[in-house]
Amino acid sequence: MTNLAHLDYLGAVVTPPALAGHSTYGSGPLGVLWTYADRRSDGSYARIGGGPYDSATNTYGQGAYNADDIARAAVVYLRHYSMHGDAHSRQAAYGLLRGLTFLQTTTGVNAGNVVLWMQPDGTLNPSAEPVELPDPSDSGPSYWLARTVWALGEGDAVFRSLDAGFAAFLRERLELAVSALERQVLVRYGSWNLVDGRRVPAWLIAAGADATSEAVLGLAAYVEAGGSARARTALARFAEGLAAMAAGDTQTWPFRALLPWGESISVWHAWGAQMPSALAAASAVLRAPRLLEPALGDAAGFTPLLMTAGGPDNGWLPAPIDRTQIAYGVDARLQALLGVATAARRPGLRQVAAFVAAWYFGANRAGQTMYDPATGRTYDGISGDGVVNRNSGAESTIHGLLSMLALDAHPSLAAQARALGSASPTLSGLQVLEAEAGTLSGGATVVTPPSPWTGESQWSNNSYVSLPTGSKATWPLPPATQPRLALPIIDVVPDPTAGKTTWSTNVHPLGTLTHTGATPQGTSPTPGALLPRTLPTALPSQATHLTTTATPASATSAQLQERRVDAVLLLPLISELRLTTSTATAILLASVDTHPRRHQVTLAAPRRSVVSTYDSTGALKSRLSTTAKTFTAPVAPGGFTVIL
Repeated sequence: MTNLAHLDYLGAVVTPPALAGHSTYGSGPLGVLWTYADRRSDGSYARIGGGPYDSATNTYGQGAYNADDIARAAVVYLRHYSMHGDAHSRQAAYGLLRGLTFLQTTTGVNAGNVVLWMQPDGTLNPSAEPVELPDPSDSGPSYWLARTVWALGEGDAVFRSLDAGFAAFLRERLELAVSALERQVLVRYGSWNLVDGRRVPAWLIAAGADATSEAVLGLAAYVEAGGSARARTALARFAEGLAAMAAGDTQTWPFRALLPWGESISVWHAWGAQMPSALAAASAVLRAPRLLEPALGDAAGFTPLLMTAGGPDNGWLPAPIDRTQIAYGVDARLQALLGVATAARRPGLRQVAAFVAAWYFGANRAGQTMYDPATGRTYDGISGDGVVNRNSGAESTIHGLLSMLALDAHPSLAAQARALGSASPTLSGLQVLEAEAGTLSGGATVVTPPSPWTGESQWSNNSYVSLPTGSKATWPLPPATQPRLALPIIDVVPDPTAGKTTWSTNVHPLGTLTHTGATPQGTSPTPGALLPRTLPTALPSQATHLTTTATPASATSAQLQERRVDAVLLLPLISELRLTTSTATAILLASVDTHPRRHQVTLAAPRRSVVSTYDSTGALKSRLSTTAKTFTAPVAPGGFTVIL
């Protein structure tokens, strides 16, 4: 499956001018990687850098090559060499690691940090346009520092047995990076930030569990290969921080996902969400099985639900607003399922991985192949409305290849994913009712703020409904064959007079939500939090309308206090993703019920089906086979069922 041709095409060599505080191993040109590859009208690809290009100076506003992609490309070549012993991959990894370490600052107050951008002639560009933080890019902890740790850790693990001198150099630079992380990030170990009332670890790199997870992957590889005691301590502390980002439960948003951003409790995104993979790696190296519990929650609880909702979207903010899907997000889900399956001995997660990996081969919103085994290209993504971006830049290429390497290591999974790639996905899962689509009365109004971004979340459809006391909103409900959870997305504010909303259907009441809470604000960029709140009673399947009425917080509360409703999430107790090809049907069922259920399944024709039921931790509960066209499949509370 793995074809390195396009990644090789993105590669280049450069001899940078001498620069104080920057050096590398040995002599000669350095390996680098072009950032983007734009598809031309004739089907060819042009390598370009980031930001506006100035032909007079042959420079870009950002640069031609960047540490983020150089580091991750090195990981691709290192893993390819480890699997196949390929001499070209070994040499490519060697060159890229030399280029990456030249970007690392070795002296002064920023020692250990990394400059992000390099121009075509090798000149470093510490302050890019547009501005990226930190600025200058080596003035603090960053995503590119985390990814440098990832590459150096895996590089040391490979080169220890190949080139002792180079491996020693990589260890020296990795220890320099760890020193930077100790003084800039881990100095806050044991301290907690408050984000709208929730305790969040203050020792995440760039305030991101996503960034931290990639450093943990490198530290785990380094420690497993015999790395230092201080690296082991850093690994344990960062892993502890990742584990603390687990949120929600079976019926509460975000449904046991690991949150990626330490400054918001309202955001989840697929890109870079390597937290389960990192926890799985750390648990194995540190012999710390407690780290697997949050990883299992994300992999066995949240990910099946995500797949039945449409797949690894770029942004649930908290409504699924940015439905773009890119290889960086798909690969993160695939690696999580495979890593946790191995570390926790949960082979059933590999069955879910087949549904994820099928994205590359056509089982996606566009119905188009996203990875081309003949060229090694992975396209740059699919928009929410199913349009493929046919460019093939470094990030997409890298993560597509990391996925292919994982599939090459699991041939039966690869075969299943390719077979499912020709399927047309059918979904019966998460639905969104936009608040402004309802019938408003009693003073309820649609408000369109100057910006949909709140600083920590985003208003769905760029607007919300303001409900003063006594006002109402009513929505028609899409037809259903089973009960559904209803989760109104409300602005939970610190104001104790914010009031309440009471929710009901034409069948019976559902419960009341309080719009006050989310205190203290702490390090959150904005007071309050935009959060889905699960109503106490599920929507009955026969309900045709949903109504909310704004009520005061108390008899003495201000009567004009508004309540803000963004949207309502509707989630069946059993969601379904069905992939149907000309010869087979594969079905994934995900539960948000707290009780066991049996879900009726009807196939196009009778055939032999194997029904595997897994609990909320991914452990196998039962397996049965049937040749019936219609049958009922058991689904465990908060678990998933796979039918093949």
